[in-house]
Amino acid sequence: MNNEEFKRIIKVVDRIALSEIKQYGTPSLVFYNLTNKAGQKIAKKLNADQNIVAIGTRLMDIKLGQAFKEDRLKDHIKMSSDKTIEILNNFKISEKLSKIIVNCVEAHHGTVKYYSLESEICANADCYKFLTPLGFVDFLVSLGKRDMTLKEIVDWCDSKVEEKWNTLSLKVIKKELEQNYLNFKNILKSANNDKI
Repeated sequence: MNNEEFKRIIKVVDRIALSEIKQYGTPSLVFYNLTNKAGQKIAKKLNADQNIVAIGTRLMDIKLGQAFKEDRLKDHIKMSSDKTIEILNNFKISEKLSKIIVNCVEAHHGTVKYYSLESEICANADCYKFLTPLGFVDFLVSLGKRDMTLKEIVDWCDSKVEEKWNTLSLKVIKKELEQNYLNFKNILKSANNDKI
């Protein structure tokens, strides 16, 4: 597949993903842009296929908003995978390439075997949402809009930081994000220990 064909697919996928975000409000544009940018940075650093990563990072949470609204959060990967297959069927993509892109979606939590470096990069890029200052603050702000106690917010942040730290599989990225992880864990521990 040539670069122009990839660009066309990325444009269509981007439009659909942004439409889903507009309709459901989740994931945030900060999360979406942060993950896409991180995916490109990692792909370039590791000489991976940036086009595949660009498609994967845009599709991995494409149905997260709907799943959240329908109280089916645990189903968002399957829903996103099904939507990915539906979208890819509109293009002349080889079965091999389609499987790699679908794996980028299905493996982005690090719980499914990676078929390619690109799917591993997508999973690692997803971790930037909770292991960078911008993503961490964006998540805190979003939780503050929900009917949650402060303790529930702190506990949920802590669980997401821990989950994403454990998902990181690329040593170079784990090293890059380690200080953020340690800082966030300390902040959250202090928040849990403070008494008002």
